[in-house]
Amino acid sequence: MKKILTSLPVKLIVALLLGIVIGLVSNEAVIQVVVTLQRLAGQIIMFIVPLIIIGFIAPSITKLGGNASKMLGIALGIAYLSSIGAAFFSTAAGYSIIPHLKIAANAAANRELPQVIFDLAIPQIMSVMSALAFSVLIGLAAVWTKSSKIIAALDEFQEIVIAIVVKVVIPVLPFFIGFTFVSLAYEGSITNQLPVFIAVILIVLVGHFIWMALLYGLAGGYSRKNPFRVLKHYAPAYITAVGTMSSAATLPVALNCARKSDALRPDMVNFGIPLFANIHLCGSVLTETFFVMTVSQVLYGTLPPLSTMVLFCLLLGIFAIGAPGVPGGTVMASLGLIVSVLGFDAAGTALMLTIFALQDSFGTACNVTGDGALTLILSAHEDKQEAKNK
Repeated sequence: MKKILTSLPVKLIVALLLGIVIGLVSNEAVIQVVVTLQRLAGQIIMFIVPLIIIGFIAPSITKLGGNASKMLGIALGIAYLSSIGAAFFSTAAGYSIIPHLKIAANAAANRELPQVIFDLAIPQIMSVMSALAFSVLIGLAAVWTKSSKIIAALDEFQEIVIAIVVKVVIPVLPFFIGFTFVSLAYEGSITNQLPVFIAVILIVLVGHFIWMALLYGLAGGYSRKNPFRVLKHYAPAYITAVGTMSSAATLPVALNCARKSDALRPDMVNFGIPLFANIHLCGSVLTETFFVMTVSQVLYGTLPPLSTMVLFCLLLGIFAIGAPGVPGGTVMASLGLIVSVLGFDAAGTALMLTIFALQDSFGTACNVTGDGALTLILSAHEDKQEAKNK
């Protein structure tokens, strides 16, 4: 019980509720202090974003490149296709559903926030897209030159960045969320939208099951095996993922579930399940895509243009491959995309982080369960290759 009460989702929910209450009853002097602290917390988080991109993406590339093989390439390809497929599916659903939700367009009636007391600017060491380009180039170059020292340094840097996330970002996050919701409640832009966010979470949950059904249907068609021979063993992994919110923490259970299936090759289970736990985040990607569209409509009064969403989806698939299999890993790794591609400000980023955290466990469960379908594809591919070589 203590673990649940001190978990990040609970802290964020408490921060959200307290923020709304304080924002509704506060005067301008209190809000001026709040927006100053919100600005400072946002500056700290945004400064860390390029470090997160480099720390997650570059080491992931070196690990994939260092163990390059045809099977690894196939695994990487189907994981990326699943992630961007989920993103495009979610985008289509967003354009179809979100305009019909009862989202109040009351921006003009909102109260203005007071100016900050002081503004401590903490500029990023590089832009988000520069960090992405640097990560890809340094990761590939380290593989091409077989630079073991750089590869080891990138691995150590990843550990440092994870420590920064755990020791700085996660503790600051509830305060950032709380301050943001104080501001949003004071403005009046969020209090009428809570039913919308509850509805959106339920919509996304349905989307997870649709995408899992599609993945297993495609895997069954490719392998010519009943996908239920895999899926029927995955209930413990799904439940564990809901409880842990972490693909990495669920890995032992997922391996045990996959090994019970007579449709999966043992060698592909040992290869695919641990790999997909780190690079296949279809549920999280689906969730994030629908949520950013909702937040854009709520806060900015419009959905992002189609061209922007296509770019966002394609890049999000890359960021998902490099994201760690830890709670909130996908949205943390892609904060830069939310800011640079979609143009979200601090309020949009905070709102996005909050609603993502509220359902993160179900997105993780979709990720983990979907890994079984991709492993079935790998097993069928290896069987076909062996049959061809005989």
